[in-house]
Amino acid sequence: MSAYLVSETRTIAAPAQQLFDIVADPGRHPEIDGSGSVRAVRGGGPQRLSLGAKFGMDMHLGANYKIENTVVEFEEGRQLAWRHFNGHVWRYTFTPVDGGTEVTEQWDARPLPIWNRVGLQLTRFPTRNRRGIEKTLDRLAEIATGSHPA
Repeated sequence: MSAYLVSETRTIAAPAQQLFDIVADPGRHPEIDGSGSVRAVRGGGPQRLSLGAKFGMDMHLGANYKIENTVVEFEEGRQLAWRHFNGHVWRYTFTPVDGGTEVTEQWDARPLPIWNRVGLQLTRFPTRNRRGIEKTLDRLAEIATGSHPA
């Protein structure tokens, strides 16, 4: 696996469509985000993501900033991915299995130019993203199974 592709998988005891619907709602991203960087959805975007949809987020990573994302992969109930201006792709896949759904979240920086990828390694971004992804999948499981306070 590439140092520029961080991928984690969990089996969650919930239907794939239910999990997909949570991730496809940008208003829920601050709730499921395990990195602590997603603060709020920005107004004017869609309530549900679809291919080509653009949605903005208020973020915090050392400082407050705003980011706009574009949905670049969309298969209803199965896969959803978005990219922001720098080219990173955040991808979720949902695969039904016995007892629930196998959910994979990926942070994919492989499309970035080499100079940008080197900077990511120097700042340990892939390692930090892995911890955030693990926490995000834990939160998604808690929300979907009802063990998370609403």
